[in-house]
Amino acid sequence: QGQLAESGGGLVQPGGSLRLSCAASVNIANIYLMAWYRQAPGKERELVARHYSGGSTDYADSVKGRFTISKDYADNSLSLQMNSLKPEDTGVYYCRGVNGALDIWGQGTQVTVSS
Repeated sequence: QGQLAESGGGLVQPGGSLRLSCAASVNIANIYLMAWYRQAPGKERELVARHYSGGSTDYADSVKGRFTISKDYADNSLSLQMNSLKPEDTGVYYCRGVNGALDIWGQGTQVTVSS
């Protein structure tokens, strides 16, 4: 079925940067859609960014210009570079992979933006 494992979360001050990584047990070149989601305390899980197999990407309006999603084929992983972080970016960040009947999620990594 495949597994995803996120890493790179932590505590950062407002204005700082973090880079999240999602390691995959299946070849990411064969996954049509990979994405990052986040869930803040007391809120529903929301889409942050998507990466399609053809290379196109899209972002939530709240992170456009600050976050960058990318695939690292050498490491077989999905990354999320987060710059100019704000307290409202705090939450658990999840990686997701979708390809036909395959729909897998990682366990999440905590990101806390606070002074």
